[in-house]
Formats: sequence, structure tokens, C-alpha cells
Amino acid sequence: MRIIAGRWRGRRLKTLRGLGIRPTSDRVRESWMAALGPDLEGATVLDLFAGSGALGFEALSRGAERTVFVERVRGALDAIRANAELLGAESEVEIRSGDAMEYVSRLSAGTFDLALADPPYGKGFAAVLIERFEATAFASQLWVEHRTTDPTPDLPGLRQAAGARRRVCRLHQRAGEREAHAVGLPPRE
Repeated sequence: MRIIAGRWRGRRLKTLRGLGIRPTSDRVRESWMAALGPDLEGATVLDLFAGSGALGFEALSRGAERTVFVERVRGALDAIRANAELLGAESEVEIRSGDAMEYVSRLSAGTFDLALADPPYGKGFAAVLIERFEATAFASQLWVEHRTTDPTPDLPGLRQAAGARRRVCRLHQRAGEREAHAVGLPPRE
């Protein structure tokens, strides 16, 4: 796996296989980052269920200021540390060992500019994460990858038009059976 664009373009990342770790595909990362575009510049990013950290490092490569990685698997935490060292990004990252859902439950509104999550499939994490975001918008935007067969909440007001208190942009990534949802507050003026 390698960084797709930005200052670290082409740099290979260490990955961890097995233990239910499934790296976010290049296609999905590229789609998300292209859609985020200028929102990445100077952003504080939260990478939940971080795995190797590919999403967070891609965001840093494209201009994010800081990334907090949250992961509970020891081998994945070691890969994130190794990747931060490999890229010389130690001062731009914070690595948190623990449960991503517990971490999010302790956040206050607006803690991050951007939250990226690629949780394990079939465990309901995507739905719970979106519900927690609806209760406390811990970031301006939340991007979650999940299988199309995984349930997602149908919350009142979540799909309001732009300019409303909250909105959802659905990015249907038909790469395999995945679907990405961008749930966020309207852009800052």
C-alpha cells in the first residue's frame, strides 16, 4: 500500500494482514481525498479504526495539519508508529491505543475538522458511529466506509438540504459491495 498523492506520493506504508485488518482500498482513499480537496488544508483529522493509518497519512500528505489515530490492535499500532517514523511525521500525529467507539463517546462537539472511519464490516460500528455523530458532532465531517448490507440509521433531519443544521452526502462507491457516506455540518462561511 502506498500514499497516492501529496508530499509523500508513492511512499510505501507498512501494513498488517490478518486479525480482521482490511486496509482501505486505494480507490476509496482516492475518492474520499479528491472529494475533500481543499477541506484537508490545515485540518485536524481523526482516523478511527486506523489499521495501518493509510487514511490519516494520506490526509497529512495532502495538507492536513495533524492526525489522531485510534486503534486497539497492537500490531496495527506498531505499523502506525513505523509509518509515522518512515514518513518523518512523528510531530504531526498522535496515536491512541484503545476502542474507537469509546474514544468518540468522550469527544465534545467540534473537536476535529474531519473524522475518517473504516470499521470492521458486519459489526454495526458504522451505524453506531453515525448515531454518535448525530448526538455530538465531534467533527465537521464524518466519512464512514461500510458494506451496503450493513445497517445505517435513518435519523430525522439527517438528510436535510445544504444550509440546514446537519446534512449527509452519500458517496456511493461501487467498489465491490462498499458504500461511503459523508455526514457533516454545512461548510464554514
